[in-house]
Amino acid sequence: MVQFYKAKKTLSVRKTFQLSVDGLDQFGQGVGHYQGKACFVEGLLPGEVGKVEVIEDKRHYMRAKLVTLSRVSPDRQEPRCPIYSKCGGCQQQHISESLQQTSKASALVRLLKPMGVEKIDEVITAENWHYRRRTRLSLRVDNNGRLIMGFRRKKSNEIVSVQDCPVLVQRLNTLLPPLHRCLSQLEAVSQLGHVELVAADNSTVTMVLRHLRPLSSQDIKKLEQFSHNHSVSLFLADGQQQTLLTGEMPWYGINKINLFFNPQGFIQVNANINQQMVDNAIKWLDIKPTDRILDLFCGVGNFTLPLARFASSVTGVEGLAELVAKAEYNALRNNISNAAFYQHNLEQDVSQQPWAKQGFTKVLLDPARAGAAEVIPYVCALQPERIVYISCNPATLARDSQIAGELGYRVVKVAMLDMFPHTEHLESMVLFERR
Repeated sequence: MVQFYKAKKTLSVRKTFQLSVDGLDQFGQGVGHYQGKACFVEGLLPGEVGKVEVIEDKRHYMRAKLVTLSRVSPDRQEPRCPIYSKCGGCQQQHISESLQQTSKASALVRLLKPMGVEKIDEVITAENWHYRRRTRLSLRVDNNGRLIMGFRRKKSNEIVSVQDCPVLVQRLNTLLPPLHRCLSQLEAVSQLGHVELVAADNSTVTMVLRHLRPLSSQDIKKLEQFSHNHSVSLFLADGQQQTLLTGEMPWYGINKINLFFNPQGFIQVNANINQQMVDNAIKWLDIKPTDRILDLFCGVGNFTLPLARFASSVTGVEGLAELVAKAEYNALRNNISNAAFYQHNLEQDVSQQPWAKQGFTKVLLDPARAGAAEVIPYVCALQPERIVYISCNPATLARDSQIAGELGYRVVKVAMLDMFPHTEHLESMVLFERR
């Protein structure tokens, strides 16, 4: 047999160099420059110098990891969470709160600069710790038969055990140790998927337990006892349906309106920022008693129903039938009769929808991360006096703002919402007016 010589592969040596950082990107990564390229480094702050090792080298930029730090910024702080270096939930606990906010505001300005934005008009803040009223905890049994309950490790599917989280509201933190003990004692412990917790406003914590096989009567008794002992409304979810075992449907209050919601459905997790966001939307829209308002991606009525208290009428449109039904229920429960709700996929043409043939004087949009590129042309064709756009993704906000600009609207106000302190998430709201 003929054998061909094949040279042994030599391991490439990682490039290392000293880097000085002069800014942060929107994700909290340090940004410096080396040999004419931007270099992004997780963990380095503006004003710091460190030895870095290149992990990705592209034509116009590179990414590197920090090896040693030689100059420390006064904006560097000790992370409050003992598992911060492992857990994937937070990315910016090592950065001072003021720098987190200014770097996110600067990133927002850079993205909206093509629309003529030179500054942020307002940074809306609240508590930096214990602000999150909702969480999902993964569940897995390790090789020793012990239940691990926690969050995903950074860039991994591995679970990091969590017994106390500094961004969760205290009502949820208090529940974590007894919840772990209860779930560890179930016969079906190895068949649990995850658990969701929501600190609702009706004095209870709502819990949804995802299980992969039917639970025994003994397991159900243990869960019922836990829910009674800790004032928990308990839902069981088997992947096909969600069943209320004990307690009641959760709700939260906003502007003296109680909004009921499915515990597995979407709500804003930061109650204080949500309240300020709704108040800001009412102020920015400058609502008159004769206004007819369109609220797109309306959910359970988070904006729709507070707006209806000031306007002639509000029309809410949402893609999921379940959310539309809940919004209608919320309007009925709160005696609000001038709000109407419709189901429609807002990624599809809306021109033939019955609600789309009505005239509207003002519009509010609160889309998911994908944004609202498909519906923005329709909104602008209505020629409303004002449009308020709530965004959870600055990239799609910038794209949609460009579309609105080409269709005759200009940005007149921008607010950065510090909805998720200590994370890379950047939320905002923008006010458009006709030119």
